[in-house]
Amino acid sequence: MKKHMKAKSFLTATLFLSVSYLCQAQVPEGGDSFGGAYQTSKNWNPPRDQKALEKLHQFQNLKFGIMYNWGLQTQFGTVDQSWSLCPEQYEWNKRPAPYENADWATYKKVYENLQKTFNPLKFDPERDAKIIATSGAKYVLVDSKHHDGFCFFDTKTTDYKITSQSCPFSANKNANVVKVMLEAARKNKLWAGIYFSKADWNTPYYWAPQFGPATTRSENYKREEHPEVWDKFQQFTANQLQELTTDYGNIDMLWLDGGQVSGSSINLAEIARSARERQPGLLVVDRCNGGGYEDYLTPEGVHEMPAHYLADAWEACASLGDHGWAWAKTSKNMSSETVIHLLVKAVARNGNLVIGIGPDAQGALDPEVVKILNEIGMWLKVNGEAIYNTRPIKPYESGNLFFTTNQDGTVYAISIHSKADSLISNKVRIPSTLVAMNSQISLVGFKGEKLHYTPVDGDMIEITLPSKINLKAIPAVSFKISKRGDK
Repeated sequence: MKKHMKAKSFLTATLFLSVSYLCQAQVPEGGDSFGGAYQTSKNWNPPRDQKALEKLHQFQNLKFGIMYNWGLQTQFGTVDQSWSLCPEQYEWNKRPAPYENADWATYKKVYENLQKTFNPLKFDPERDAKIIATSGAKYVLVDSKHHDGFCFFDTKTTDYKITSQSCPFSANKNANVVKVMLEAARKNKLWAGIYFSKADWNTPYYWAPQFGPATTRSENYKREEHPEVWDKFQQFTANQLQELTTDYGNIDMLWLDGGQVSGSSINLAEIARSARERQPGLLVVDRCNGGGYEDYLTPEGVHEMPAHYLADAWEACASLGDHGWAWAKTSKNMSSETVIHLLVKAVARNGNLVIGIGPDAQGALDPEVVKILNEIGMWLKVNGEAIYNTRPIKPYESGNLFFTTNQDGTVYAISIHSKADSLISNKVRIPSTLVAMNSQISLVGFKGEKLHYTPVDGDMIEITLPSKINLKAIPAVSFKISKRGDK
């Protein structure tokens, strides 16, 4: 009974904290800060749907996920997702050679013709889902459609899809990528989520040809002047989302991108209501647009990740490669050490972390990416108890130390360091407030061996690590602080 009451109290406290704070920076409709990255929006509210609220708590236990990004543009090998198609030209969305100086209409035709040569015969959903599960990730977000409008699912709304006869891969048994990836994810005990861009640069109801060339990422006409065109776009979007939440099994998260299209402008309230009839508890993430359907915040990129504890529900999203969210041969990847450090920080600050990866044009994951994911998984296999199913505990962090706790009151102090550090001390100091009189401290993953500690400086204790621990080989170590006699 006591354990049940503690668990209930832990859930109540977590949900209370989730509704009691506001986010920091507001991004206007268009949803962009530097480089197209989303900041945390303010005035966040938890889901009004009770089952979704319960699911949000479960989601916050998962901590680590993978976003599975793909696109026709991988055939170029040098551009990020579909951003090179956007008429707005920046340093970060350059077109590939030899199309740098081509006019927009010419490049759009070249880009859309990539459908006719896309044949990723090395794509293996079972392999990729297993790699993702081995990384220690607990959920996956599968890219169903980016801004270019190319669909990785068998939609009835357009022929601009991977299952079209215009695409040579359409005859492959794995052509319905969203379907087979989600099935493989569930088989590997991963939560199944769908990424979907509300913007669509292919449909004639968004960049409508009768109004001339597009000049921005937004629609090329005024909605109030042409409501009949926008109504068609609304219905087009609603139909696609209905397909995705009807025909693809149990869906845990619907992650909506394309902030220039607000949820209210496509009647997301009705879309979500209908989807939750089919998918009870579905989390709907309408990024930075609020309106009651931004069920958790999605700060984008390392530079937008919260720098301190934030009581709202949030998930930092970052691409593994530095060239964008999908695969590019020019990308340099973050190391497993960097990802682990980001994960530890996110968890101690009350967030999740999702990392973006994706196959190349042949359908294969880069071997270096697989190696990095395996290294993350090995660390989580040892230290996962300090990460999964935890919540932050004051003072949350101190220097390179980050603090979490679980439902039974066990406290964890996670010490991060870089292998490149010239000197790594085998002594660690943590606040004495985290250590009760009858506590014992052990190193997670080392057979519960008790560690000696002594009071120092009045409000700190100093722990000495065994000399046999090679810190150079470990990006972070986790200390378990439990009552004497507890395991």
